[in-house]
Amino acid sequence: MKRFKLLLVALLASSVGVLFGQGAKNIVINEVMTDNTTSVVDEFGQHKAWVELENVSYTTYNVRGMYLTTDRRALNKSLSAPERIKLMTAIPSGDERTNVGGRQHLVLFANSSPYQGKLHLSLPVNADSVVWIGLYNGNGVELIDSVTVPVLAPNESYARDGQRWSLKKPENVTPGIENFIKADESKVDKFKREDPHGFAMAIMAMGIVFFCLALLWLFFSLFGMLMRHIDTAKKVVNTQPIKPITKTVEKTIEIGRKTGNLMQDGFEKKGVDMEIYMAVIGMALRQYEDDVHDVESGVITIKSKDTGWDDEYSQMTHFHDPVLPTDHSAPRIPTAPQLH
Repeated sequence: MKRFKLLLVALLASSVGVLFGQGAKNIVINEVMTDNTTSVVDEFGQHKAWVELENVSYTTYNVRGMYLTTDRRALNKSLSAPERIKLMTAIPSGDERTNVGGRQHLVLFANSSPYQGKLHLSLPVNADSVVWIGLYNGNGVELIDSVTVPVLAPNESYARDGQRWSLKKPENVTPGIENFIKADESKVDKFKREDPHGFAMAIMAMGIVFFCLALLWLFFSLFGMLMRHIDTAKKVVNTQPIKPITKTVEKTIEIGRKTGNLMQDGFEKKGVDMEIYMAVIGMALRQYEDDVHDVESGVITIKSKDTGWDDEYSQMTHFHDPVLPTDHSAPRIPTAPQLH
């Protein structure tokens, strides 16, 4: 059981060591200025040589306990860890700024004293000669990063440009921020630098075209729906007699309401005077038919009828004597004797 616990502790310690080792490897030397006269000013208003570290990962790592050195003797592998540490300057703890976030930077002052601040190191930097700077892990054995800085003019810096290093003029020095950001760099040049193969440009262009097409489709769809509704409304107004229909509906509702009230009253009376109610309902229905007909029919039809009032024969017969029968067999009417 004890062996198992010891093995587990050893595995945990080794895994933690690997994680910390991987985190330390994400810290690199990013920019160095050996002759500072007008650049970064410390808390006391002084210009000192400085070394900028960068966390190239996207996770936070605390650089406290790591070492910086300008003594090449530290490269001697035969030295023990304590002997090598004597040639280095430790980054002190106790300052929140040493907790470097992902893609963030930290400026450390050289040729100074830790008594002036947690970011002040006694790291010796000679501005008149080539300077080698090494960054070691907290164990004092593992070299994380190193750079050989040439002799620089006042306020010039030696900065990392990807995997390359280059001189930067005083107006382009960028302590504490990304080295690629230049004071004289236009937005077009920056875009070209950040997208050398044009993938971002192609994606952005296709996105803009797709967005514009989507807007056009939405606009014409809504416009077409609006025009169809307007056209339908015009057809209804032009082809349907809206006013007569409206009156018919209103009349129907009114008569139906009256009929319902009468029937309800009749049911509440439980059959009393039911014949009266039925008669009233019949009259209401009759009125409904007449009213609806009057409303719906707007055409008066006149049909001609021959009455004979202008017949000449019927008007003139009363001026003629009646025709007597010519039958000799009929009895004769005696005439009065003529007087001579």
